[in-house]
Amino acid sequence: MPQIFSKKANRLPLITFAGFIVFLVSAVCFFWYYGSPDYTDVGYRPLQPVPYDHQLHAGDLGIDCRYCHVSVEQSGVSNIPPTQTCMNCHTIVKAESEKLALIRNSFSSKLPVEWIKIHQLPDYAYFNHSAHIRAGVGCESCHGNISAMPMVSLAKPLSMSWCLDCHRDPDVHLRPANLVTAMGWTPPSNQREIGAMFRQTRKIIPPEDCSGCHR
Repeated sequence: MPQIFSKKANRLPLITFAGFIVFLVSAVCFFWYYGSPDYTDVGYRPLQPVPYDHQLHAGDLGIDCRYCHVSVEQSGVSNIPPTQTCMNCHTIVKAESEKLALIRNSFSSKLPVEWIKIHQLPDYAYFNHSAHIRAGVGCESCHGNISAMPMVSLAKPLSMSWCLDCHRDPDVHLRPANLVTAMGWTPPSNQREIGAMFRQTRKIIPPEDCSGCHR
């Protein structure tokens, strides 16, 4: 009786299995990247109700982050500045600008401007701004160089693995206390040595267990 399949058909299961493995690996890699915050979240830049230019205020004018975000050193959250903070300058500077009409209306009506939040963490994740500021982690480490952004965008993924990478190796992010809010900071060549010293003197022990961030 003649053979229905040739000898080449013996390779078919192997080829099928290899093709399945290639497909499976490709699918995992696809979703690993295109489903990660590096792709889905980084670069998020919503249109705000008022076109506030951080490059002008924090960059060109050199206004310190803490002038607007006053609670960042004492509180777990970094406050959104009240309208009064804007009007400290804009009662005089560009007081009649059409772009600031919403700010003036907010100031007169006592109703806050509804800014769109950019740096969002899930409700089940706990992050304390003041703890990181006291440790010497620069604002730029999480927010990017805000002073170079006319419109603020999400610069870092803020994912769990990204946070853990820093908790496991914080030395490269630790700065002198007076440079925490400095933008465009360049770490010195011996940053690891200096960072290790800061970690020891400041008694920094970043938690790596679940309860450190999930409470």
